Amino acid sequence: MATFDVIIVGGGPAGLMAAGQASLAGANTLLLEKMDSPARKLLITGKHRCNITNTAPIEETLKEFNRDGRFLTQLFYRFYNQELRDFFESLGVPTVEQRGGRVFPTSEDARDIVQALIKWAKAAGVTVQTGTAVKELVLRDNRAAAVVTDKGTYRTRSIILATGGKAFPGTGSTGDGYALARLAGHKIHSLHPALVPLVTTGNVARSLQGLGLKNINVSVFINNKKIKQLFGELMFTHFGLSGPVILSLSGVVVKALDEGKDVEVAIDLKPALSHQVLDARLLRDIQALGRKQYSSLLEGLLPKKLIPVCCQLTGIPRDKKISQLSGSERHKLLAWLKDGFRFAISGHKGFDQAIITAGGVDTKEIDPATMESKLVKGLYFAGEILNIDANTGGFNLQAAFSTGWAAGKAAGTASDI
Repeated sequence: MATFDVIIVGGGPAGLMAAGQASLAGANTLLLEKMDSPARKLLITGKHRCNITNTAPIEETLKEFNRDGRFLTQLFYRFYNQELRDFFESLGVPTVEQRGGRVFPTSEDARDIVQALIKWAKAAGVTVQTGTAVKELVLRDNRAAAVVTDKGTYRTRSIILATGGKAFPGTGSTGDGYALARLAGHKIHSLHPALVPLVTTGNVARSLQGLGLKNINVSVFINNKKIKQLFGELMFTHFGLSGPVILSLSGVVVKALDEGKDVEVAIDLKPALSHQVLDARLLRDIQALGRKQYSSLLEGLLPKKLIPVCCQLTGIPRDKKISQLSGSERHKLLAWLKDGFRFAISGHKGFDQAIITAGGVDTKEIDPATMESKLVKGLYFAGEILNIDANTGGFNLQAAFSTGWAAGKAAGTASDI
């Protein structure tokens, strides 16, 4: 039976970082990946461009996470965005900051990140074994002792679970790690798709398929009560709504739908203008364009593809003379532009299209300095398996790399005594 100091289960960003750090710390390290190659999900992140982190200050970044995100505070002060960028720079992968503080490889090619990570881990001395599924963790006297796989059993003093979540199962993220963690005695918070597109009722979204809206406010109403609002951009699809702001709002939507509540999404198409200011603009435009058709007024307010939808939903014919618009019709248009453009949400696209998983291993049972279990000696956790999830923008990958860094360093220097 082969023996290793540290065994990492899962070859995603957290697992590769953990493996390399453990090996550099002097540990004989084995990384087990059940797919035929590591980091398959990493290849598709950021639309294949790989948004590895964000330049936001730590305190601002922590606000992007769920409640358990505070768990990352001391870790981020040890290994955060600049350390991560320096790390990839040292591997020959320079990075660039783009809109919203998002950081990508300068090449905007996720393959450069993946290849650099794998090459680095192997150069550090990690044994990378693909096509190997872990079936069981062996614990003795409440300590990590061995890993049972479909290719045999491996003895060890330290195990790092970095199996990811359940999102994009085709890449290997099928939730295996949660069962292993539960059998080790850990509490698993309820699992939900997060950063996931939303399905709407009716045909309006389908008619707008491919249209993107920028610089808008999107609000979520649950049982007719406004719960959350975000500024950003969205995309209409054949099934409903997607895009950064929708993905970031999807967490509260999924939870509400699971609880059987009614959910609506409202779009404020003119967030920079108050009702009063926008109404004054409409009055000016009506006076200036009085002889033209109603559609001419809308051309100055909306993307072309949205005009027939506006006419349909407000009930104002597009060929009506602008001078003939009544005060009530003007107010109806004003209300529609400001939060009146609404969609009833009937569902979401599930784990198959979710970017990440909400829920996971309870962080109260993990040492935030080392990522070691407080319940089992020599058992560590890193990445999406933890009950930590954030909005889009590179925050989730930063958490994966940071937790992997800490777990690898700690496991690599741990004593077997």
